[in-house]
Amino acid sequence: MLDGNWRAVVDRGLVPIGRSLRRTGITADVVTTIGIVMATAAAVSIGLGYLRFGFLLLVLTGVPDALDGAVAKASGTASNRGAFFDSVADRLTDALLFGGVAWYLAGTSPGHIVMLPVAIMATAMLISYQRAKAESLGYDARGGLMERAERFIVLAFGLLFSEILVPVLWVMLALSLVTAGQRFVKVWRQAGVTRDTPYQRRAARRRQLRTDRRAERRQRMATRRRSAARRL
Repeated sequence: MLDGNWRAVVDRGLVPIGRSLRRTGITADVVTTIGIVMATAAAVSIGLGYLRFGFLLLVLTGVPDALDGAVAKASGTASNRGAFFDSVADRLTDALLFGGVAWYLAGTSPGHIVMLPVAIMATAMLISYQRAKAESLGYDARGGLMERAERFIVLAFGLLFSEILVPVLWVMLALSLVTAGQRFVKVWRQAGVTRDTPYQRRAARRRQLRTDRRAERRQRMATRRRSAARRL
């Protein structure tokens, strides 16, 4: 939701910062790597029970996550390789953070509640996969109530007010499942509409060519029959 409505505005606001970082020699890949390191530190802090410190590190993790694209654009080095690295780093960051939460719950909460952040992580991976697969097929799967930015915000809220961390995680799981459903329905509807793609146009031309050739053959055969009938 925030990604679709505010991402372009935020990116434009970060362009001057990206240019300043580029002048110092910092590349987008370095910024992305810093984000992974920060996420690792946040996960360890959360796992050890230092939730407020984990909250601070989580906030700091969002800074390089927002700046790597701005640095790449400012330096003119935006590429498929960088986009791939950024996407992998995002998934790794999600796994680290929710792994840290699972680690914390395993040591503080009884029963199977430790599976709650694992379920959120699995749903987040599904949401990410839906978008990647849809875009590879030419469809748009962006949007939903609980995208990555919302997950960061809700998780930060739960870490800041640790007394309600588990209820916050339940809300996050429910909204993530709704988001997965929203994306599925969105792509399903797009896929149900016949699109005029280059492949479809070539296939239509081939079918039309075969039809024309069959019609020409039938016409030649009819002409030959009439000629033979006249000779008789």
